Amino acid sequence: MARVKYLEKSDVNEELRWIYDKYEGYGPFMNQVRVFAHRPVLLKHLMGMLLEMAEESILDKRHTEIALVAVSKLNECRYCVAHHVPRLLDTGLEPETASRILDEDCPGLTELDRLVRDYAVQVTLDSKKVSEDLFAKLQSFYTEAQIVDLTCKITLCGFYNRFNEALRIDIEDGVIEDLMRKGGNISELPRSLD
Repeated sequence: MARVKYLEKSDVNEELRWIYDKYEGYGPFMNQVRVFAHRPVLLKHLMGMLLEMAEESILDKRHTEIALVAVSKLNECRYCVAHHVPRLLDTGLEPETASRILDEDCPGLTELDRLVRDYAVQVTLDSKKVSEDLFAKLQSFYTEAQIVDLTCKITLCGFYNRFNEALRIDIEDGVIEDLMRKGGNISELPRSLD
């Protein structure tokens, strides 16, 4: 159970209700929206920014999801792993790849997939130690704008992981079922503190 009350659309100022409407189509992240609603400035700018970034994405969805799943698994965020593994599987990767995403010999990854995963891991574990070699490899595939976007998504994911876990945001109904239906394994989710 979440540590704070979930606020409904009717609980927020009218000028912010569009965020609730947009998240209905974005994906099952409403419990997160309902928690951010306690601080309208966060609801407007953080959740609104995620919507805008998704609408104007400059990265392949597969690589975004590889990064988000890797970061969320490192940070043991049950909420984000449950939400993003199905999205990763929707990009065509196999369930074994998603479950072993942090393994050095993870099957089913291309050279770029591994590079994105390795960058996400290094930024999450110790961003000061991103090597020149790793960064040069990223530059061979991505523009500077794409690298900025990827780095932002990786670091924001770490923020959301910690936010979700600290406030114990509940996984919405249907998310676990979606994960299982797509071949994911519930036993791979980080253990809940409840």
